[in-house]
Amino acid sequence: MNRPRALVIGTGPAGLMAAQELARSGCRVTVAEAKPSVGRKFLMAGKSGLNLTKDEPEAAFLAAYGASAVWLAPILAAFGPSAVQAWARGLDQDVFTGSSGRVFPVAMKASPLLRAWLARLDTLGVARHTRWRWTGWSAEGLARFETPDGLEEQFADVTVLALGGASWARLGSDGAWAQPLAERGVDIAAFAPSNAALDVKWSPHMAPHFGAAVKSVRWHAGNLSSRGEATISERGLEGGGIYSLTPALREGADLRVDLLPDLTRDALNRRLSSKGRKARLSHWLRNGLRLPPAKIALFFEMTQGAQPLPRETWVRTLKSLPLRQTGLRPIDEAISTAGGVRQAALDDGLMLHALPGVFCAGEMLDWDAPTGGYLLTACLATGRWAGRSAARMALADPARPRA
Repeated sequence: MNRPRALVIGTGPAGLMAAQELARSGCRVTVAEAKPSVGRKFLMAGKSGLNLTKDEPEAAFLAAYGASAVWLAPILAAFGPSAVQAWARGLDQDVFTGSSGRVFPVAMKASPLLRAWLARLDTLGVARHTRWRWTGWSAEGLARFETPDGLEEQFADVTVLALGGASWARLGSDGAWAQPLAERGVDIAAFAPSNAALDVKWSPHMAPHFGAAVKSVRWHAGNLSSRGEATISERGLEGGGIYSLTPALREGADLRVDLLPDLTRDALNRRLSSKGRKARLSHWLRNGLRLPPAKIALFFEMTQGAQPLPRETWVRTLKSLPLRQTGLRPIDEAISTAGGVRQAALDDGLMLHALPGVFCAGEMLDWDAPTGGYLLTACLATGRWAGRSAARMALADPARPRA
């Protein structure tokens, strides 16, 4: 049987999922990776506990994708949180759901899952090449790669591009794919950092608090808010509480934090009224409210010492502390990126209008989501969707013209 040839470029979750679906459909699949080993960013994400997905109601889950929710809805409906968990169990990786609804492998890392997944792909006959850097297509429509053995050209009936976004270039996501696609007429939105840390120029007195977590707070930026925690680092603030606000912070929204979200202003005012008029702010924060040192330090840092801060402003400031910051950290440090191939450049099967037979998946696409399982689920889901769409095309017409 003359099986259609499928080429998958990129070995993150989207690429491996596309390869799996193509191979299962009966295509002869080749996977190419620029780095010396596969799934590098996937493995990095799993070092502190691989958050596979989020177990929550469908509407709440979909809402996390913001403006991209309508586009991704059918893709996530076909492969959402329940399907992700079933997929992991199918690779003999038990999962558990934490108190926040986040789902993790029991092993709490990516390497066992990746090994099992690659073994499955081997069983399906998927060929893998590493140190193959894709550079575009030849005049004849062959995919071109720079390899240790020189130029390599590959024919494919269908191709799935899963080359990542533009952050963590050392792990393979450098965004270099944008130029060859733009040259072929593909509409691409400029990359921007997502799930990014904030740059803060701390005064010297904050140094003892580097590494401390700011917990039990509510952050606000534009129309977004978050109850997640953040860590005070030497360079600024980082962590899930900040990352989810990136879309608003990218647009220049001010950042504020409620240091006591579980107490109303009235409750705080009553507590303050019970103190004598000579009560000192620092004493009240430490002994009256029992704020941890990191919160107190952040309060005084952002009010520039604030010892003479008028008493009538204490409660208001605690409930809405303005955070001075100088913007998001550089894009290469971001966990993910917004921007990429626009929805209008793709058909409903994630095939490029400008390049029939070429499909895109994962972070290459112009969607955005917070951490917490949303990123990985959408990468897996779009990879599956693109792989299945490509397989249908290849099997329907193996002699179709190439890009």
